[in-house]
Amino acid sequence: MRGVVAGGHPLTAEAGARVLREGGNAVDAAVAAVLMSFVCESPLTGPGAGGFMLVHSADGEDVLLDFFVAAPGRGLDRLEPCALHPVEVEFSADAVQVFNIGPSSCGVYGTALGLAHALDRFGTLALGDLVEEPARRAREGVELNEIQAYLHGILSPILASTPEGAALYEPHGRPLRAGETLALPELGDLIERLGAEGPGFLYEGDVARAASEWVLGHGGLLTAEDLARYEVIEREPVRVSYGGREVLTNPPPSSGGILIAHSLRLLERLGGDPGAATLVRVMERTNRERTEEFLDGLHAEGYLERFLAQDALETAVRELGSTTHIAVLDERGACASVTCSNGSSSGVIVPGTGLHLNNMLGEEDLNPHGFHRHEPGRRIPSMMAPTVVLHDGRPEVALGSAGSSRIRSAIVQTVLGVVDGGLGAQEAVDRPRLHVEQGVVDAEPGVDERALEELERGGYRVRRWRERNLFFGGVQAVARDVASGGLSGGGDPRRGGAAIAVA
Repeated sequence: MRGVVAGGHPLTAEAGARVLREGGNAVDAAVAAVLMSFVCESPLTGPGAGGFMLVHSADGEDVLLDFFVAAPGRGLDRLEPCALHPVEVEFSADAVQVFNIGPSSCGVYGTALGLAHALDRFGTLALGDLVEEPARRAREGVELNEIQAYLHGILSPILASTPEGAALYEPHGRPLRAGETLALPELGDLIERLGAEGPGFLYEGDVARAASEWVLGHGGLLTAEDLARYEVIEREPVRVSYGGREVLTNPPPSSGGILIAHSLRLLERLGGDPGAATLVRVMERTNRERTEEFLDGLHAEGYLERFLAQDALETAVRELGSTTHIAVLDERGACASVTCSNGSSSGVIVPGTGLHLNNMLGEEDLNPHGFHRHEPGRRIPSMMAPTVVLHDGRPEVALGSAGSSRIRSAIVQTVLGVVDGGLGAQEAVDRPRLHVEQGVVDAEPGVDERALEELERGGYRVRRWRERNLFFGGVQAVARDVASGGLSGGGDPRRGGAAIAVA
């Protein structure tokens, strides 16, 4: 089938493209790509992670599949986890982010169950049809490219924080370098078993028991009941108008999508394509919405409508991202936009299983008002926001990003590039980005210098980066030209991304 795939690694994109060539649809290709990403992007994703898939089917159905990480602790009399272990990740000398890892950072994973659900609901293939190549690659190993080596280097304090992690990721006592090979044989066995048996063993079988016992035994909260009761949730996407299009994105209780919708509505009221200074002010105004009341409200019925209400929008107008993403668009008009994340990873690898667990309970950006405050079973509010832009009811762009708190700014800027700038997918992904947080504007080379000087005069601190960096997210996007119908893809060079078109 003709189509286009964009992913965070060339092998990830190729796995999806192979399925399109063999006649699979967009969801089949997306699942194949996610399985390969487990292997070639293993610090960032995997069966111990969580995620979301936004599907626009060939017959026009729009569904958000929520298989993100849930808070653990069901069945425990008292929630008293061991202390989180803070580590610093240095993107540059001036940009250092603290991540908290260890067993008490591990939440209830959902990725494998989400992939199986997506195929059952929208696919034409079974998991067993898609696991052979990623399982083989995991056992034989994948050669690290320059971007992957950089990523392993900055994540070294996490990846080597446990004996199990150090043995896999730093077998020579140091981070692996570009050109060296990372093999994950136990992960290969897990992927092969996933294809043969389905995901049940990860939730109620022997691997579920091993994961729970290991985490509980080391001071975490993951229980057998947490895993047995986990389920994929189908949600209605957020819908917001922008530039004559309908933008679909991740709804509550996720927080990233609703904040993207808020930003786009502000920009729509302000007249569309903004300069850098205006965009920064919109981003900052959106950041201020992340109050404790906002995070509590995400779980309340009707909160989306109240948050995006016109009177609240008028007030805002007056006052003026260790994740991976895959996007697929096929010739029948179906698309799948899927973001999966291990957080920055917890360092916890369950011995004998190939299962590397997430650290969502230790991500400060997902827990801005304190750790371990989520009720057991409740989804962690995520910044992840797989997004689809519809033009006259047909997909024009499907995209998403990595990058923690930078996810929403990266997605908004890429959408503006396509809708307002008329750019193709790769051009929009390549455009220089900026991000604002806590009064600091980070800007890549190429952002309008006059706008940056204006922001400095207005009291902002501006950090001018000397080169593009994955700090600014890793957007993977696919697009359909409205006039010609031609398909294109954009893989983010900041993240080692790749796009492959299938003719």
